[in-house]
Order: sequence, then C-alpha cells, then structure tokens
Amino acid sequence: MTTSNRVPMLDVDEARRRAAEHGVPENMAELAVFRVTLHQPGVAAALAKLLNELLWNGVLDARLRELIIMRLGWAGNSVYEWTQHWRVSRMLDIPEKDLLAVRDWRNAEHFGAPERAVLAATDETIENGEISDSTWAECRAVFDDDAVLVEIVAAIGNWHMFSALLKSLDIPLEEGVEPWPPTGETPTGKNG
Repeated sequence: MTTSNRVPMLDVDEARRRAAEHGVPENMAELAVFRVTLHQPGVAAALAKLLNELLWNGVLDARLRELIIMRLGWAGNSVYEWTQHWRVSRMLDIPEKDLLAVRDWRNAEHFGAPERAVLAATDETIENGEISDSTWAECRAVFDDDAVLVEIVAAIGNWHMFSALLKSLDIPLEEGVEPWPPTGETPTGKNG
C-alpha cells in the first residue's frame, strides 16, 4: 500500500469499491486525494459532489475558475493543487502565460477587470477570510449575475479548503507526475 506521510492511501481496488458504494465517480477514486479521503467515504462523497458541480455544471467561466485555483495553489504553497490544476488548465487550453501570471497577478498587464476581480477576491479570502466591500463591488460590476457571484465565492472556498486538506493530509502527487510545472519553481523560489 502506497502511503502519504499521514494517512495510508487505499489500494486502487479498495478505493474503487468504496467509491462505488458511496457515489464517488470511479475516475476520481483513482486520484491520490480520494485514495486517502475514501477512508471516510461520506466526506469523500461530499467532496466529489461539490467538485463535480463546480467543474462540470458551474456557471463561472472555466478559465477564471482555474485562475482562482492556480492562485490558491501558488499562494498556499500547495504542490498537489498547483500541479493537478496545471494539467487541467492546459487541457482547457488556458495559456501558460495566464497560469504563470497568477503568481504576481497585480503586475500582469494582460489581465483585465474579470481576472483582477476574481484574483483580488481570492487573495482577500486567503488573507482576511472574506471579500471586502470594494472588491465585491468590482466583482458585481464585472459579473452582474448572482449565480456567478455565488459560484466565485464557492470556488474560492472549495479550493482553499482543498489546499489545506491536501497539505494537511500530505497527499502525494500521482506516480510519474513532476511537481510545480512548468519549471519546478516553487512559491519559495526553490525548485521542487
């Protein structure tokens, strides 16, 4: 059995069995994060349901969602979150330039009002636990849709929680996956 440093990963067959019993999609059951969280199948199922809703049924533009996640991964020094969503973002054809720009988004001249609004909301949530009135007004000006605004907050909260979960449970990257793409540079300036 492969292990993280804190909770052993279930073998793939056991993870699939538990996932099937609790409604976790089989493709998720094979990921390291679910091979650990399926020790508590109810929690794993709830996590999978929220992920499924935000990833596949959401109303927020996928590019903006991924910029939020990448910012959370970078700001939170979450190697799994950054690495996993680098791959997701590239499959969605989000340019590397945009992904790398979340590292220092305030100086990314190519970002417009939508990117700046969601990234400011992300940083404020990390720093203060909430979005300020002024940043909320910026979000409202760009996204005059209550469903999108709710989803922005839910996405930030979900992947902020995932960042903490991934780091606290010491979830390892999947076999053969290189950390901190594209160059291995980490938020601390050292190569991973």
